[in-house]
Amino acid sequence: MDKFEKVTGVAAPMPLVNIDTDMIIPKNFLKTIKRTGLGVHAFAEMRYDDAGNENPDFVLNKDKYRAAQILVVGDNFGCGSSREHAPWALADYGIKAIVSTSYADIFYNNCFKNGMLPIVLPREQVDMLMSDAEKGSNARMTVDLEAQEITTSDGEVITFQIDPFKKHCLLEGLDDIGLTLNKEASIDAFETQASQSRPWV
Repeated sequence: MDKFEKVTGVAAPMPLVNIDTDMIIPKNFLKTIKRTGLGVHAFAEMRYDDAGNENPDFVLNKDKYRAAQILVVGDNFGCGSSREHAPWALADYGIKAIVSTSYADIFYNNCFKNGMLPIVLPREQVDMLMSDAEKGSNARMTVDLEAQEITTSDGEVITFQIDPFKKHCLLEGLDDIGLTLNKEASIDAFETQASQSRPWV
């Protein structure tokens, strides 16, 4: 998993509330167990029409937001079924950070395991960032994980809170497997000792 330190880029505004995991990645794309290749299907039912053509009204289909790395979203983002394909799809699209007032717990935790930073802020601050994002491609935000700050296109700074352990894992690029491999020497030592003391096992 890549380290997350700081991202500066365009933020796409998605004010719709209760965007669930089926809206993020519809169920017909859940057959794969790969984390790659799902970005093209992210928000598929909102992004494309029945013939597979882009919906020009959908935010990520607008030229000024195609390269968005930050989403500013409505309440209760990622609700619904607990499919990890949802953060896989967002990460594969190129999303690095999401800002909302609230998330579904499983989706929230899955974001960290896939290198994305979900930020929780009070409504008035999310509304301010939503307005900033609506300025388009000339409005670039910076999300600084180390400093725990978001800087708007106008230079205003908003601080956010994050669990210290989750922050550490993102800064170091550690998912569950990476955390385990950090203890590889201790695991090897235990296995060696165990095989010597209990050779019959």
